[in-house]
Amino acid sequence: MKKFLLAALVAQILFSNVAAAVEIIDKPIKWTANRERLIREYTLEHYGFEATEIEPRAVVVHWTAFGSCDSTYRYFYAEAFDSGIDAGTLNVASHFLVDRDGTIYRLTSETALNRHAIGYNWCAIGIENVGGVDGAEDLTVAQLQANVELIKYLHEKYPTIEYVFGHYQQVEAKKSGLFIELVPDYFAGKPDPGKIFMRHLRDYLEGDGLKFFPI
Repeated sequence: MKKFLLAALVAQILFSNVAAAVEIIDKPIKWTANRERLIREYTLEHYGFEATEIEPRAVVVHWTAFGSCDSTYRYFYAEAFDSGIDAGTLNVASHFLVDRDGTIYRLTSETALNRHAIGYNWCAIGIENVGGVDGAEDLTVAQLQANVELIKYLHEKYPTIEYVFGHYQQVEAKKSGLFIELVPDYFAGKPDPGKIFMRHLRDYLEGDGLKFFPI
């Protein structure tokens, strides 16, 4: 897998124009006054203030652990969880969803507050990549190229973005000073989007003025 990915990168990205205009398809999830109410409740509980918008300071990269774009979209679509201990609370979602073929979908406004990374939702844009079922590091070259282009676009549009990190680096990312979490012991360890993907993402963005954490 590593050898294939590296060879494919050299062939498909190194000599391509990753600075070209990124193609984004708008595919909005359900967004009503009810979702905004849930967001305000979430931010008050977890951050100590009410907000529905962010000033982007970081990009957090994920994988979905779902096998298809459609299943992930349907999971994110609902405004609230409807079962378990989180019943009636804000559902998880990310700003962007990248399919296996590299197609980029924008699910919400880029400055909307979405629940995708504990401690960082107040300031982070989330990118979900379809894959990672059962923890497999199987994200594609097309997804990598799409992430490079998307992050370059976001960094140019929002110069306040300083950091890019994988969901699995959430503890290391506390060094950024961006982490806020008021609920004791509220934490979930994550493996996404895998070290292979993050290593190549860092390599192709290292000249873009962004900060990464040790892979």
